[in-house]
Amino acid sequence: MTLELKGVTRKVGSETHIHPTNLTLEKGTMNVLLGPTSSGKTTLMRLMAGLDAPTTGHVYWEGQDVTGVRVQDRQIAMVYQQFINYPSMTVYDNIASPLRLLGASKSEIDAAVKKSADLMKLTPMLDRKPLELSGGQQQRCALARALVKNAGLVLLDEPLANLDYKLREELRVEIPKIFEESGSIFVYATTEPEEALLLGGNTATLWEGRITQFGPTPTVYRQPADATTARVFSDPPMNFLSISKTGAQLMFGDGQSVAAEGALGSLEDGRYIAGFRPNHVEIERHGADAMRFEAKLVVTELTGSETFVHLDHHGERWVGLVHGVHELELGSALNVYLDPSHVYIFSEAGQLVAPASYAIAA
Repeated sequence: MTLELKGVTRKVGSETHIHPTNLTLEKGTMNVLLGPTSSGKTTLMRLMAGLDAPTTGHVYWEGQDVTGVRVQDRQIAMVYQQFINYPSMTVYDNIASPLRLLGASKSEIDAAVKKSADLMKLTPMLDRKPLELSGGQQQRCALARALVKNAGLVLLDEPLANLDYKLREELRVEIPKIFEESGSIFVYATTEPEEALLLGGNTATLWEGRITQFGPTPTVYRQPADATTARVFSDPPMNFLSISKTGAQLMFGDGQSVAAEGALGSLEDGRYIAGFRPNHVEIERHGADAMRFEAKLVVTELTGSETFVHLDHHGERWVGLVHGVHELELGSALNVYLDPSHVYIFSEAGQLVAPASYAIAA
């Protein structure tokens, strides 16, 4: 069981929403579409489902071209950010509705509904109406209705975005377990890198209608193919700094330099771009090798146990995520520190030349 997109594009008028895309998804896999709003996640899902037709290219299901096949004639299920249930029906009847449309027998429906309800922890609520449920339970009902179809392809378009934190965390843990039992191809769209990491499986990073990288989620996170992928797979986005290599030294801003060792030693002399994630920025030096940069503090945001510091480094905007609550004076000069092992090196064109050494070790 495979889903293949071959040379698929999507244009609306003069605007290109999806640039030429090739993608193959295998049976029993969790596949995350990760990207900011308007990056093309929902459009790509609609093409997979058959809700929209590609401008060019073809969609294949199990080797058969289904590009022109109606969505109702495909073996798919889809759950949206705005969960949809039938308010006049019980939870049982909501879950059963797709099977009744397919003409399944009463015994088949009962067995499938109970199995799906058990997976989603809805068994005690089967006689209730959706409006008698909490928001999280209503979304579970929508998910159960999608799963009961035993669809080969399940599309989840930011299904947890409108739920509170506790419910999101619970369902993030449950969804991978559900997909493992079903054996279906799951495609899950999200704007949150943390959610992609929690779900695991494979991740496709999207930027302005292009898939920039696709592969096992930890690999895409630790070894992004380019600066765009690194920016997408970091929240807040990765920070960047222009650097140069001369001989056996990498020269950073503020007169900082580190030895070009290992993979860095083979780099040609010239200019590069260094990238580092916000959680690797520190306001206290840890380790003798940490590099020090002078920056201006622009904004601070407290998140409870952590502090976001927004910095101006000679016109470059950086964000740091530091542990603890820090009372800092806005507009003041601030020394920040960075462990060289956390630095990625990209070419000036943005292609990854050397991953951070911590990422290789991981």
